[in-house]
This record gives sequence, C-alpha cells and structure tokens, in this order.
Amino acid sequence: MDEGTLKRIGDLADRLNYQTLLLLLAGVVFLVVLVRMLRRLSAGLYHQVPSRRLLISQITTVLNFIIYIFGGAFLFLAVIRPSREVLLAAAGSAAVALGFALKDLVGSLIAGLILIFDRPFQVGDRVTFGGVYGEIRQIGLRAVRLVTLDDSLVTIPNNRFLTEVVSSGNAGELDMMVTMDFHVALDANLAQACDLIHETVVTSRFTYMKKPVAVVAAETAVSGRIAMRLQAKAYVMDVRFEKAFQTDVFLRGTEALQRHGIKRPPLEWPVPA
Repeated sequence: MDEGTLKRIGDLADRLNYQTLLLLLAGVVFLVVLVRMLRRLSAGLYHQVPSRRLLISQITTVLNFIIYIFGGAFLFLAVIRPSREVLLAAAGSAAVALGFALKDLVGSLIAGLILIFDRPFQVGDRVTFGGVYGEIRQIGLRAVRLVTLDDSLVTIPNNRFLTEVVSSGNAGELDMMVTMDFHVALDANLAQACDLIHETVVTSRFTYMKKPVAVVAAETAVSGRIAMRLQAKAYVMDVRFEKAFQTDVFLRGTEALQRHGIKRPPLEWPVPA
C-alpha cells in the first residue's frame, strides 16, 4: 500500500474508538426497535381500518426500506464522521469487496427495490410462484416472505422474481376471483344445475357482488368417464376469506344439487375388458 492509503486507514482506525463503537451499536439497536414498533403500529391499524389493510402493509414495507438504508447511512456519517478521502476510499473498497463476496445478496437488494417500484405484486397479494401459493406478508431487503394457506412461511430471494413467472390473484385489491368446480353426469339437467350453482354463489355472504358471477360448463373426465364440469367463477370480498368462500359454496351447492335430484358422475371405475 502507498503512504496515502495507509494514512487514510490510520485515520479511520483512530475514529473507531470504544465510544464510537458503542454509539454505532446503540444506533443499530434503535433502528431495529424502530422497525419493530412500526410493524406493531401497522398491525394495530389493520384491525382499526380493515378496508385499508393492503395499503397499510405496502406503506410499512416502503418505510422499512427507508429506515434501514437511510438510517444506516446516517449512522455511518454522523457517528464515524470520516474525512472526504476516507469516505471515497471506503466506498470504493466496500463496493469492490461486496460486489464479489456478496454478489447474490446485492442482486437481491437491487431486486427488492425493483419489486417495490415496479410492483409486479404487493404486500397482501395472493400469488403463485414456483408451485407455491400463498399471501405475500413482507417484501424485505433480501427476500420476500410468503405464507401458504396451511400457515407455512416460505422465504424466496428477491432476485428470483426477476427471472421467473409469478401470478398475482388480486393485484393489490382486496377482492379476488375464485373458481369452484362441480361435476354432474352428461344426462343431468344442466340448465337447472347451472341455475342452482349460480344461486348458491350469489347468496354466499363472502361474494363480492360488485363484480360478475358466472358458471361455465365443459366436458371433462371423472373416474375414467366423461362428465360435465360446471365451474363457478366469482369474486370473494376479501382474499382472507378465499377458503371459507370455497367451502361455503361447495357445501351448499352440493346440497342443492342433491336436493333437486341432479345426477352426479358415476363413482365406480370402468371394468377393464
């Protein structure tokens, strides 16, 4: 190393005394506590203003980024107070070292910023990614945390979302389309079956009636035999009630079909010749 570099390193080491390290540690703890307080505040607002639950989650995510990035930069500049030469040297060295040693992490950090501003999905969305379906709970600095419908927490690095396909069911809205399948025999009264299923959907307490309800018919195979699939398409008022909506419609719809004698597909498997 040349003399100028040694001098800058010595200057930086002189500033990192015991008191400075304690201040840095206290600052980091403060940032962590501030973020946790922000999350608790947002959790309280969820219950007070449930109609703005997704907006509150999105604002909380952005504020977390601001606190960590700008708070960390402020701590470095305010506590260590490096000279201009030391700052430039440290920034250059850190950029090169982190670029090689933490390439994947830096890629995830940049991808996280892209996800925040490009918004292919948002906090609170129901998404399908890599065969995993669930609700986005957090878009962090390094990874996205997704909770499946069986309450499993899945952590996915941010940079994976830039190269793979992700499907969002509600795209930032509280309501979301839900499909529910019913199967009837080919010689069943299809018109009556469609009417019964449609009535079941529109009378569900979970249905979002400001959007259309439809029942689509198509042939399909059930137990090796051709049958008719009647697929109900409707919007649930809140994505949190997705499974409750499906269960309600399925139970009442099945009961209505049985009560009116609508033929169902035969249960036995065809006997091989």
